[in-house]
Amino acid sequence: VTIVSDKPQTTRTQVRGVLTRSDVQAVFCDTPGIHKPRTLLGRRLNDTARSALSDMDVVLFLVEANAPIGRGDRFIAGQLHPGHTVLVLNKVDRVGSSQVLAQLAEAAKFGFDEYFPVSATSGEGVAGLCDHVLGRLPDGPRYYPDGMVTDVPEAFWVAELVREQLLTEVREEVPHSLATRVTEWEWPLIRCEILVERDSQKGIVIGRKGEVLKRVGTRVREQLPDGAFLELVVRVDKDWQRRPRSLDRLGY
Repeated sequence: VTIVSDKPQTTRTQVRGVLTRSDVQAVFCDTPGIHKPRTLLGRRLNDTARSALSDMDVVLFLVEANAPIGRGDRFIAGQLHPGHTVLVLNKVDRVGSSQVLAQLAEAAKFGFDEYFPVSATSGEGVAGLCDHVLGRLPDGPRYYPDGMVTDVPEAFWVAELVREQLLTEVREEVPHSLATRVTEWEWPLIRCEILVERDSQKGIVIGRKGEVLKRVGTRVREQLPDGAFLELVVRVDKDWQRRPRSLDRLGY
């Protein structure tokens, strides 16, 4: 439903995932992380996250068991309604029980309603968290048909898959300077444009003899239907993170 990486601000839009059971339907919304912005893009991501919070029945505040709870976490926690927020301590599979307890004790200072230690990798604690969230939802209509798991358009999803694979290849400032969008969808041809902000970044994304771009394309094609032809094009859009028209064109 949404891409993942170890880079900050990977999520740049609201991404909705739909869970439908016989007696309930829940819509989960992944938002950009609230952070100290350095660009117009960063400010818009914060606006997107804060706007989404106002529409949520339950907020899941995610922190990691294997990383200290820091100033940024406390800043975000201070903006959340304690009665509507559940703290989720992820990656408990990577630390011992004493560290889990220490993190929960530190997180308890936030004063939230509930605290759930989980592991997204192993699935530990996820079912209990899900049942808890479903039990807190108010009565309401079903917004999506059975079998629908997300409202993300296919073209957007393919562009995100490309960005996800690029994030595994690049370092330093390049991840934040990457943007992707599908510019042509005429099956089986899918043309995806990769934007960077500097000529030097273009060379990094393409790689020596095109090796980086080849690896990215191969891994993305493995996730597409058989017969898809994915074409990747790299273009420089100088300082796109700071330019309103570029951000509007990308949907940020």
